Amino acid sequence: MTDHALLLVNLGSPASTDVADVRRYLDQFLMDPYVIDLPWALRRLLVSLILRQRPAQSAHAYSSIWWPEGSPLIVISRQLQEAVRAHWPHGPVELAMRYGEPSLEGALRDLAARGVRRLTLAPLYPQFADSTTTTVIAEARRVIERFGLALEVCVLPPFYDQLEYLEALVESARPYLAGDFDHLLLSFHGIPERHIRKLVKRIDPHHDLSAASSRGVRPEVLALCYRSQCLRTAELFAERAGLRPEQWSVSFQSRLGRDKWIEPYTDARLDALARQGVKKLLVMCPAFVVDCIETLEEIGMRGREQFETASGGQLQLIPCLNSDARWAATLARLAERADGEL
Repeated sequence: MTDHALLLVNLGSPASTDVADVRRYLDQFLMDPYVIDLPWALRRLLVSLILRQRPAQSAHAYSSIWWPEGSPLIVISRQLQEAVRAHWPHGPVELAMRYGEPSLEGALRDLAARGVRRLTLAPLYPQFADSTTTTVIAEARRVIERFGLALEVCVLPPFYDQLEYLEALVESARPYLAGDFDHLLLSFHGIPERHIRKLVKRIDPHHDLSAASSRGVRPEVLALCYRSQCLRTAELFAERAGLRPEQWSVSFQSRLGRDKWIEPYTDARLDALARQGVKKLLVMCPAFVVDCIETLEEIGMRGREQFETASGGQLQLIPCLNSDARWAATLARLAERADGEL
């Protein structure tokens, strides 16, 4: 055992399905300036308005997918943590959430107190966005500076185009692709277009956020454009899975508020596929490595009901990588090569 720890970081979950716990979680999540990028006073006003009704609605959604052991995201993330431990001989493998418990602050302070001096921080997000990767790094930096933690930290970069990750993704989907299906929809989490434009405007102010492909995107833009990275993941996945162009498409889910989010929207795409006569639809969500409310409830329940009502067919949700043995080994190898700076 050495003092080089691996810290896996996922998004987080309410402590329970009680409305009060969901409200507390949503308040922490939505008040993150990397999630809602408004000045504090405006953000506080907007979030206060959202919290009037959203906690009860979200509590109902969480209740529909909650397991006896707790939140699926937390339970599966812990299973992944255990699976990765077998492939990380350098020190402890711990788990933290950006919002809720186990907290990122608590994990960092505990590791430092245990004598850990080297740390690989692994945000569990294949594609880069300020609202996922950047906020994890910023919070880790805040905690380390505030408490004077003697930690030498490197960060796992986004791995959306890494061969080992793509191979694990293909293998996890292969049993579903081997069956009879009409179409595969790769539904990624959406973000406001504004989040991307502010990152790439100095490099390419005319970057096309409606492009159907990532081909031709300059490398320096691709490094900052979440939408282009999602398209690249989908394209490389389809190539390795041997899918024809007409067999698959991409969409973006989970939009919130009135701002323009990246398109095409998943709910609109489900209706369009139903109108096109698709009866057997597969859906996978490669922005997530662990199943959560966005996959299990938004796609697996509401999306399924929407599509099957419109088409008279069947929607099959392909599970995320979760704690798959091949994925756990892949994640450990990716972390071994991590060279990002805090």
